[in-house]
Amino acid sequence: MSRAINVNASVADVEALCARHGIAISVIEPLTSGGTRVVLLNPDGAERVRTLMKTKIITAAVVRSPMHMARQPAPRYR
Repeated sequence: MSRAINVNASVADVEALCARHGIAISVIEPLTSGGTRVVLLNPDGAERVRTLMKTKIITAAVVRSPMHMARQPAPRYR
């Protein structure tokens, strides 16, 4: 299961929930379309957040910031 979750809540609310339940966040960002995208460090944490925020999960397509940089593989020099 994916560690990434889109929720209809503010960044501060998601951070507070994760801190309260001891769930480690890898990356968190506000969504341009509203809400927050959070990537947890492990699948168990992601499942716990899904359970805790089941009424706030965004299942529709979301718009992320154009400033978001996807992870790129490390360059290989020879």
